[in-house]
Amino acid sequence: MTVSVRIPTILRTYTGGAAEVPAAEGTLREVIASLDGAYPGIGGRILDGEGKLRRFVNVYVGDEDVRFSQGLDTQVPAGAQVSVIPAVAGGAPVANIGVG
Repeated sequence: MTVSVRIPTILRTYTGGAAEVPAAEGTLREVIASLDGAYPGIGGRILDGEGKLRRFVNVYVGDEDVRFSQGLDTQVPAGAQVSVIPAVAGGAPVANIGVG
């Protein structure tokens, strides 16, 4: 069986533009390995050189942020949805609005 992985726009060059791709079930580490096997290079954009989730990449299994569960050891059952979400930072500063 497989799981469904949602791919952010910035990584879709690895998946030929696909926004959602299948991967093998297992631990999140195994799902990412399966993903990287099918789409070479994408794993290196999700994991750092030490094999940990990159600092500015959030991964959810269903609605659960894996950083608050078992991380890469989180079980991803068949039929589950994995979402890879790059962190977004920055923006314009808030204007100083005087009140009263």
